[in-house]
Amino acid sequence: MFRSQGGKFILRIEDTDLERSTRESEEAVLRDLTWLGLEWDEGPNKDGGVGPYRQSERTSLYLKYAEQLVESGHAYKCFCTDEELEAMREEAKAKNLPPKYSGKWAKANKDEVEAELAKGKPYTYRFRVADEGSVKINDLIRGEVVWALDTLGDFIILRSNGQPVYNFCVAVDDATMQISHVIRAEEHLPNTLRQALIYQALGFPMPKFGHVSLILAPDRSKLSKRHGATSVGQFKEMGFLSQGMVNYLALLGWNDGTEDEIFALDQLIEKFSIERVTKSAAIFDNTKLRWINGQHLRSLPEKALTQMCGEFWEKASLLTVHEGPFVEDAVRVLKGGLEVVSDAGKGLSDLLSYPLEESLCSPEVKEIVDDNLREVADAILTAYDSGDLQNAIKSGHDEWQKWVKSAGKSMKRKGKRLFMPIRLLITGKRAGPDIGSAVELLYKAETSGVVHAQAGLVTIAERMKRLKEVEWDSVSEKLASTVKAPESATVLAH
Repeated sequence: MFRSQGGKFILRIEDTDLERSTRESEEAVLRDLTWLGLEWDEGPNKDGGVGPYRQSERTSLYLKYAEQLVESGHAYKCFCTDEELEAMREEAKAKNLPPKYSGKWAKANKDEVEAELAKGKPYTYRFRVADEGSVKINDLIRGEVVWALDTLGDFIILRSNGQPVYNFCVAVDDATMQISHVIRAEEHLPNTLRQALIYQALGFPMPKFGHVSLILAPDRSKLSKRHGATSVGQFKEMGFLSQGMVNYLALLGWNDGTEDEIFALDQLIEKFSIERVTKSAAIFDNTKLRWINGQHLRSLPEKALTQMCGEFWEKASLLTVHEGPFVEDAVRVLKGGLEVVSDAGKGLSDLLSYPLEESLCSPEVKEIVDDNLREVADAILTAYDSGDLQNAIKSGHDEWQKWVKSAGKSMKRKGKRLFMPIRLLITGKRAGPDIGSAVELLYKAETSGVVHAQAGLVTIAERMKRLKEVEWDSVSEKLASTVKAPESATVLAH
């Protein structure tokens, strides 16, 4: 949004939670944003005049404004102990009321405060909230939002250890960093109420707020680790592209008013409008994410895609090299089945393997088997014994097509009755890339010398040996036993 409005992207590290905030977590954020292509104009490593950019380095600024609020009467020092606060919570709970600070120190005079300070008692800074009235904002997405103040109670802005609370930090930071728009999840609406009060008390101009809906899991629960990857780094490791991730995330709760779904980052910047962000929750659909990523992956320049796949194959111990003629040929053949880079691993593994026996026992091939599959097997084995099959495979696409056409003519088969049995018997699978391209690549895998010993390559010779050993009567019996006979039913007429 900031790019579409001609604004700046300021990266602020909100690290006041000392237990959870580490330099490693900060580096992960910087690394993930860089990978996504989201370049910031100002931040920890790019000073633009409104730093420091880590909240942990802005403590003196927060203390200054906290004291200003005390002087103006909008805040006060609270000396309540943990036991006293717990008693207040229990009392509210007993009355079926929301927890609310009693205001014990809100009306303390100067002498009472000085006496506690002299004793060295710890204290927090509390923001004073009116007992009546309301706060209103015009949300860019949800329209007018109004909160009543009578249930809020005075809230802490500085803890007893001097650490500022999130709501106070971000209000001061947004104002002093001249943030014009605050766009965040709807679960921050309660925070917006507190921040709006702080803006008003300090005389800061109110930014424009927009609260987007949460991204939910397919079961409409909140996304969590049980639903899969939860960090940008994990998606990167799974083989997703940055442009695919940005494209998909932009479409969660937004569209440009057309049927278009594939956008580059510069197109998203040009087309984005906050007015087209929806109020309804977006559902995270991993299938759709993979589809969008696949569109971007397959449209990469051939050299870039080949490099990605080659490096993956070498790292996965499928190939002993990451570049060269075989890698280039393999990418061209397997490209159509790629949605994430890691799909290249499965694609090549499938090509090298030969699960014939398993496939022949699958109910999904019963129709193919019942259509005299043995006839096609005999034709393939005869062609192999004569050398015609090998010549057709290694001579390229045209010779392969000639052999298939000739085999079909001799068996009076064509179309699916010809192609599907040949695919099943030579590759061991019902589906895959173009069969002619697949068997040619299989031949190159045998002869290139770059397939890793652990890759599970089943040679054409080994395939034909196993095909000869198939007991067709046994195959038919096994398939018949997997098909459950329909139960008989009796209809009674009255």
